Amino acid sequence: MLIKLRKGFTLIEMTIVLFIISLLILIIIPNLGSQKKHARSVHGSAMTSMVQTQIDSYSDELGDGNVNFPKLVEHHYLTEKQVQQAQAENIAIEGNHAYQK
Repeated sequence: MLIKLRKGFTLIEMTIVLFIISLLILIIIPNLGSQKKHARSVHGSAMTSMVQTQIDSYSDELGDGNVNFPKLVEHHYLTEKQVQQAQAENIAIEGNHAYQK
């Protein structure tokens, strides 16, 4: 008596695997979007905090009550790249306080 061994998957097995993969994708994709939004928010807050720290240092050391980005760069409290990133994050300085618009 000869028994034939089948190689490969049945259609039902393939369907189950594809269904499980689809479910995982449906669960993961919405979470990725919310995680990206949360990461942007945290980055903006961190950048605002960093700019505020530099404003405070500048004010304490130089006694200047009118701080802006060019002055922070001129006195080496921020780099041009940091200023560009802060402006990309819509961070502004007003009354010696950094805030995100």
